[in-house]
Amino acid sequence: SCRNNAFANFSRAQALIESRLPLRIRSYDSDNGSEFINRDLIAWLHERDIEQTRSRPYRKNDQATVESRNNHVVRRHAFYYRYTADELDLLNELWELVRVKANLFTPSKKPIARESTRDGRPRRVYDRPRTPWERLKEFDDQDRAAGGPGFIPDDKREEIERTLAPVNPAELVRRIHDIQDRLEDMAAPRTARLARRSGPDMAYLNKTLARIAGVEPEDNETPPADKD
Repeated sequence: SCRNNAFANFSRAQALIESRLPLRIRSYDSDNGSEFINRDLIAWLHERDIEQTRSRPYRKNDQATVESRNNHVVRRHAFYYRYTADELDLLNELWELVRVKANLFTPSKKPIARESTRDGRPRRVYDRPRTPWERLKEFDDQDRAAGGPGFIPDDKREEIERTLAPVNPAELVRRIHDIQDRLEDMAAPRTARLARRSGPDMAYLNKTLARIAGVEPEDNETPPADKD
C-alpha cells in the first residue's frame, strides 16, 4: 500500500513488486489512472525496457482479472474500511503475510474444457487444484524439458522455496487474523463516523427504487412531450 499515488511513493511500491516477482516483467498493462499514465512512470518503465499498454477508458472489464483480485484478495483481507497513513505500516505487514498465503498455500481450479451432462446441460471441466506457485513451477519445468531456458531464475526459485519451507499455514492464518483485528479496531470507528456524516446517497437510492418499481426516476432529464 502507498501513502498516496505520487510517483515518489508509487515507484518504491513498483520496485518492491518487481523484486518479488519470480518472472521478468516484459509488459505493463494498466488502466487510465494518473498514477499509471504519467511521464515519470513511463520513463521508469523505459529504463527497464518494459512495454506499457493501457485499457480503454471507462471499460473496467478490460482489467477483469485484476478487478477480481480486488474482491477475493484485497477486500477479503483488508475489508472496506477507510484507512489513513496511521495504518499504512500495519497494512503492509498484512500484505507480506497475504501474498505468502495466496501464492504459496491457496490452491485453485482452472476450467480446461466444457462438456454436456446426461440431460444436455453444459458443464465446465476443471483441472486438479494447485497453488499459483505449483502452476508456475510446472510451466517452467515444461519449458526446460522442451529445451527452453525456463521462466524462473534459479536464484529466485531457491529464494521462494526458502520462504515456503519454514511457514506453518495455521500460524500464518492466525497472524493474519490478529492484524485484521487491529486494523478493524483502528479503522472501523472512523469509517462509521464518515458514513454517518455523509449519510445515504438518496439520489442513487431513489433511482434504484424507481427502476425496481418499473417507473422513470424523478430527475429524468428527458423533456416531456408537448401537450395540445
